[in-house]
Order: sequence, then C-alpha cells, then structure tokens
Amino acid sequence: MDFAKLSRERYSLRKFSDRPLEQDKLDLILEAGHNAPTAKNYQPQRIFVANTPEALEKADKCTECHFHPPVILIVGYDANISAKHTIGKFDFGMMDATIAITQMMLQATDLGVGNICIGLFHPRKIYEEFPETRETTVISLLYLGYPAEGAKPAYLHDERIPLGDMVKYL
Repeated sequence: MDFAKLSRERYSLRKFSDRPLEQDKLDLILEAGHNAPTAKNYQPQRIFVANTPEALEKADKCTECHFHPPVILIVGYDANISAKHTIGKFDFGMMDATIAITQMMLQATDLGVGNICIGLFHPRKIYEEFPETRETTVISLLYLGYPAEGAKPAYLHDERIPLGDMVKYL
C-alpha cells in the first residue's frame, strides 16, 4: 500500500474479531516500534505485550474501553533514560513513545491488522496489575487484531478540517 493511501485509510477499530494475531505479524509491528526515531537515539520507548487471556483480563480492568482485541500493547517510556530539553523541562520520552505507537499503527494497518490507540486508562491500575511497568511512564494502550464482520470507521473518520486551517506558512 502506498503511504498516502495507508495514512488516509487507517482508522480506529472498535470491533475486533476473535481471530488470533499471528506471531510473525506481531513481530513486524513490534519491530516498527523498535525502529522508531527517538531524541538523541536514547530509545526510551517500552512496550509490554498482553496477549494471554489472563493478561487481557487484567488490562481490561484498567480502562473503560472494552473492545476485546486479541493483543494489547502497553506503551510508555523510561523517564530515567529519555532525553530532556536543555532549555525547558520537556521530556522527549512522551514524543519518542508516541512516534513508536504511530509507526506500529501504520505497520499494523499495512499488514491488514486493525488497531486503536487508547489514552483513556487508569495508570495506577496498570501499575498494580502489571508490576513490570512500574519503572515506565505508560502513555497508551494499543489494541491490535482483525476487524470483526461489519466493523467500519466511526462516522467522523473522513471529516477533516481544511488543510489551510491546520497549516500556516511562515
């Protein structure tokens, strides 16, 4: 798929099928997150894979977004190693992890794997349910899986503000 088509057609999937996600496709998606550019190449992004029934049940307790995907990636960054802005107090870890998420979403879409990035979760519950994440600033849950029959983009998917309202030439 060419990139313009890929970026235009990717949508937030909210209805997953029961079909399991093949390990080789998951590996390619994780590699896309691994290959993401990061500030000073510090690579602070951290990805935790929840794909067992037990892990998915625990993850389900941490959010109100219950779409029941076969795989949930818990994505964050290690603030102990992320680059910091030399003038302000900005931590580039958030940006680095977000770029990794974006690359994984696009790779998933290219493979025919549906996805949705979930920001509505309870960090404290994540840290309680998954102690392995406690040294990480978790920023998102990335749901992965195949679309269920009848799945389609939300009604606002194709609505875009005019490019001129978003972009200003200086």
